[in-house]
Amino acid sequence: MRIGIPYLDRELDLDIPEENLLAVAEPNEAKGGAHSPVELVRNAVARPLGSPSLAEFLAPSERLLVIVNDATRPTPTSAILDAAGDEFETRNARFLVATGAHRAPTEEEYRQILGRHYERFRRRIESHDARDKANLVDLGRTRNGTPILLNRALVEADRVVAIGSVEPHYFAGYTGGRKAFLPGVAGFETVEANHKLALDPRARALALADNPVSQDMDDALRLLPAHVFSIMTVLDKAQGLADCFAGDIRISFAAAVEKANSIFAVRLPARADIVVSVARHPMDIDLYQAQKAIDNGALALGDGGILILVASCRDGVGDRAYIELLGSSSGPAEALERISAGYRLGYHKAAKIAQVASRASIRALSELDGATLKMAFIAKRSSLQGAFDEALAEKGQAARVTVLLDGTVTVPLID
Repeated sequence: MRIGIPYLDRELDLDIPEENLLAVAEPNEAKGGAHSPVELVRNAVARPLGSPSLAEFLAPSERLLVIVNDATRPTPTSAILDAAGDEFETRNARFLVATGAHRAPTEEEYRQILGRHYERFRRRIESHDARDKANLVDLGRTRNGTPILLNRALVEADRVVAIGSVEPHYFAGYTGGRKAFLPGVAGFETVEANHKLALDPRARALALADNPVSQDMDDALRLLPAHVFSIMTVLDKAQGLADCFAGDIRISFAAAVEKANSIFAVRLPARADIVVSVARHPMDIDLYQAQKAIDNGALALGDGGILILVASCRDGVGDRAYIELLGSSSGPAEALERISAGYRLGYHKAAKIAQVASRASIRALSELDGATLKMAFIAKRSSLQGAFDEALAEKGQAARVTVLLDGTVTVPLID
């Protein structure tokens, strides 16, 4: 069977014998979608879940804060402002970009985030700075001992509107909802302590209740002094708006999670011996982002299997701290020991790669050079078909094969 595999600006042919092919998986088609993005948002904020309408929620507000995602998230913020921007303008809303520990947006990225509304609100927008200690307020600690240091703007506001998008996340369970606050507008110390919990095996995609990373985020919500109205979107596999849920942040988040599961959680009949996992544009930008395709691919792979990553990594490896730690370790076991002994923000990325490399062989078709990939316990291959043929020869002619056509956002569920 011939399968088209996206890579950079072209499609590569991959021939897999039909008798070996277990599954070709990608996100499911979103059901519904008859309404335009603006109609979806307007309907959601007019009839919210567990809350008065947005207009009623904002009526008594004198100090409104609107939290929006930075450019690393695909949230359709401009479409939400098409529907609700007038409400925010009437109340002189202050906007805060939830950067987490990322840098502030560039001028171009501000325009990407807010679209045509950038000129309208540009004088009311600021970016969160996780390292600006003078602008943080200590609200206490979580059940896991994480200090909750959040942006002072949350204390100064009497009403907060959190805008985000919900999809599976490889260690927080899901994006969106409570992530607007932690890590969105949290101090560096808080983000680092929270992300260290990603080393726990319970920190995984689709997991919430027993996930210590998610528990921290839930605890941070309980410590917030202001009233919160949530507007959470769910995107389809083409990053169009599939649905919108608004109102109480916990109730709307739960509804968005259910919708996200129907799109991004894909059931497979069994674990495979070989998995081809594709990081599509824009998630192929670097290895830091493409790692999500390794993590999801590993969910479909049996122990001792072979994972073939297809990711151009056109801009390199991203943050170098994780790759340098991996490259200076003798193997996955040593890397995991060193990360556990002395965690730094970003090392969770190294840990996730090392965890997969400790039970599987990782190969990659990538623009990265072989020496760089080797630092991450990944073997470079120059041909996708060659990499697959080699893997099939190693695993035997009865090997089962799964292909994830959009591996960074497809979360396999095994029957």
